[in-house]
Order: sequence, then structure tokens, then C-alpha cells
Amino acid sequence: MNPTSSSPALPGSSLDAERRVRELGRLADGDTVDVLVVGLGATGAGAALDAATRGLTVAAIDAHDLAFGTSRWSSKLIHGGLRYLASGQLDVAHESAVERGILMERTAPHLVRAQPFVLPLTPLVSRGQAALARAGFLAGDLLRVGARTSRSTLPQPRTLSAVETRHLAPALRPTGLRGGLLSWDGRLSDDARLVTAIARTAAAYGARVLTRTRALELHRDGALVRDETTGQELRIRARTVINAAGVWAGGLVDDVRLRPSRGTHLVLRSEDLGRLSAGLHIPIPGETNRFVLVLPQGDGRVYVGLTDEPVDGDIPDVPDVPETDIGFLLDVLGSALDVTIHRADVVGAFAGLRPLLDTRDAAGRTADISRKHAVLTSPSGVVTVVGGKLTTYRRMAQDAVDAAVATGDLSAGPCRTASVPLVGAARPQTLAGLGVPARLVYRYGSEAPAVHALGLEDPALARPVVPGHPVTGAELVWAVRHEGALDTSDLLDRRTRIGLVPEDRAKAEGAARDALARTARAR
Repeated sequence: MNPTSSSPALPGSSLDAERRVRELGRLADGDTVDVLVVGLGATGAGAALDAATRGLTVAAIDAHDLAFGTSRWSSKLIHGGLRYLASGQLDVAHESAVERGILMERTAPHLVRAQPFVLPLTPLVSRGQAALARAGFLAGDLLRVGARTSRSTLPQPRTLSAVETRHLAPALRPTGLRGGLLSWDGRLSDDARLVTAIARTAAAYGARVLTRTRALELHRDGALVRDETTGQELRIRARTVINAAGVWAGGLVDDVRLRPSRGTHLVLRSEDLGRLSAGLHIPIPGETNRFVLVLPQGDGRVYVGLTDEPVDGDIPDVPDVPETDIGFLLDVLGSALDVTIHRADVVGAFAGLRPLLDTRDAAGRTADISRKHAVLTSPSGVVTVVGGKLTTYRRMAQDAVDAAVATGDLSAGPCRTASVPLVGAARPQTLAGLGVPARLVYRYGSEAPAVHALGLEDPALARPVVPGHPVTGAELVWAVRHEGALDTSDLLDRRTRIGLVPEDRAKAEGAARDALARTARAR
């Protein structure tokens, strides 16, 4: 194999099993880092990148895998803050719009692109509600202007005729359809891929990114951890610690109270909804500012979500999806579609838990709790970051690292992450000229030719691993060699999203095992 044909775009960004063992061993031998980050979701990986680009030494750990928790269960959207504007959270709305623009135009243009949405004006949407929604979309466009995001990046919202609306979404019920409202927002190719890109970029700047490393105790000067692959316990010494464990943060630091909220999505086959050229905002009957989203993925699947329900009790590693959530989402779909989606048509479902801060004065539903994040420093000196949302992960990380620098009295440079491109990022014209399948470019950016080359070198890797799904064996091998995947779950549930449909997951198990074996033989 030509060693240069399948190399990462950013030197030092490759994560694999050997690097993990080597770097964990150095920490076990007594190396001290400036910052230890616990949790490798978007915020934790973002904190690792932020600290590393300020010139600090960093270790970042997770008990499971990159994006194992909430960061892989989102709607795959990068929101511009319209919902928060409607609820009067002007600061959160502006922050969201700014961060959306940074991702789309500077740091991750290969992973985040414009997504059109249609809000159908059905008989269930009064003319007053339609006027309010139209005003909201125009206000959202003003947020774009305030965030200095280009019009070429996010087109202008407009009103559609009934014919135009049905052209974009033929599955809509034509009876009583008055037209629609077209708006635009940011859409991720995959939320877990964003986290992987952030973590690998942090690694390129020197951060030690360590999955399967569970924090047992946190202290001001480090943590007692366990290597989940061997059972060995060791201490990681650090000058300051950031707790970015999401919904599990309260289990590591006292006095952090959260009110988790469950967001559920359904997975449907695209053919069940016909050709969708845009996503849909379907108003929830009886609600003025809540919608169910219909999100075509371009891989033969459509996601439908999402709920916002409070969760009590212990926090599971992987949340269950209750039948009540599935029934609710199907009922809302039925209010607008001309096709009937039955329970048997739901080929998969997933739920994520939002780590909302319990302010004790937030009465009522978790849907009403602010999505503003908070950075808390415990009496023992551990910095915890909670709340927020995927869109604003970079700002959350910045605030957490600012607090850690102050707490640890560290010497560090200013935050640079608003201008640091993630692994795979490149100018649109560069990405357009790579000469490989567009789907690979949308997922791997400037690394797409290297992934594609694996399939050229071995035709067996060029074939899809599941009939009807586009992921190839080359992508699985790439994930093992360069993206830190250690087992079949990492490959099928996070580096790719094959596992969202259990039937597809079962068919892909053999290919995943083969990718792991190929890499092991090459060592």
C-alpha cells in the first residue's frame, strides 16, 4: 500500500489503539498535565482543543467512546437560535447564531451546511400562527445578519405557494394546504463525526485523547481513573480539572444538580415518505412554538423528532425510547402527511438526555428551562460545565477553559478556536474539486480522497457493508486506523450510524470485525 495515499490531512491527528496505550502509560508513569478534561462529548472534546491551542498540556478521558453520550443523539442540526429568540432568550439566540456561522464558514464547512425547511400551512395552522411564524423566520434572518453570516451561506426565508410546498415535500396532505414557509438552518452531516473531528484536532495540537478511561474520583489536582480495557486503576495528575461529563456530571462533583430532558427521534426509511427535498417543521397541535422535525439524511433514512420530556431517577448509559414518545411523534406526523406511517414502519429510534441545569426556580416542563450553559467551580477546585447545546459547544468549552486557567493559575494564551479549522476543513471550492464522491466529502472533507483511496487499493473495501446503505468497508478501516475506533460498537454506532437500525447493524457486524482484524494484522 502506498503510505501517502491514505494519510490524514492534519499530521498528528490519528487516534488508534496503540497511541491510546502509549499515552495512557505515560500518564500512569507520572506525567502531569495542565488540564484534565473528563468527558469526550462535543463540550469535553472542545475544551481539550481549546486548552491545547492555548499552549496547555491536556489529557481528555471518557469512560466509553467519543460522542458516546448526548452528543450522538441530537437532531444533527446547528441551530441559529430562533427558538430561543421566540422565548425571549436574546443572549442565547445571538450566541447560537454566532456559533453557527463559525462552524459553517470557518471551522467545519465540510460538516455543516445549509438545510432548507418547510413549515406547511395546513388547516391546523391558523393565519395568526402563520403570521407569527413568518415574523419569527424574518427575525431569525436578522440573527444571521447580526452574526455576520453570509447570505450565500444561509439563503433568505420566503413564502411558498401550495404547489411549491408539495414539490419540496410530496408526502404532505394537499387538502386545505395554503402553502408553506421556507427557512434555512445549519445541518450536520453527523453529530458524532463532529465530535470525532474536534477530538482529532485536539490530538494534533498535542492533547492526549483517551477513551475507555473511566473517572472514579475527581480532585483539584487530578483524578483516579480506571482503564476499562484492562481494569487497571491509576492516577492522572493535573494542575486543574474540567468536568464535562454531561448528564453524568453530578455523579462526579457534589452540588451539581441537573434536570435531564429526553429528546426522542424515530428512524424511518426514506421511501415511506417519498422524495423529500427539504426538512419539515410540523407544528405540534395546541403548541405555539414547538414543532416536530422531519429530517432527510441522504442515506436512505429520515429522522423524525423530537420530544422534550423530563427524566427522573438514575441516568442510563443508553436511554430507552418509550412507546409513548413513538406514539406522540407518529400522531404529529399523521396531522400533516398524506401517507400513513405505522408503528411497524419505525425501523429504529434513539433518545438523548439533555444536561439542563436545575435552577430550582424553573417550574414546569423541561422544555421551558433555558438552554444557557453554566460553568461552576466546586470548593475543591473542579470546574464543571453543564447546560447548553451542541451548537454552542465551542463557547461552552471556551468558558470552561477560562475558568480552569483562573482556578489553576495557569499561564495560557487567548482562546483561538473560533479560527482553528477542524480536521478535514477546507474552502468550499477546494472541497468541490477533490474528485471523489460528494458523500465522502460531506463526511470527511479534505480527507475524503484518502478514505476513497483505501477502496481503490482494495476493491473489497469499496463495497457498501449493508445493502441499501452507502457506508463502505473503507470507512470502517479508516475509523480504526485514524479515528480511535476500538470495537464494533465504536464503528457501527458512532463513527458511522449504521447501528441506528438494528436490522442493518446485524448485517454489518461481520464487516466491522473484518476492519478491526485488518488493522490488527497490519501492526
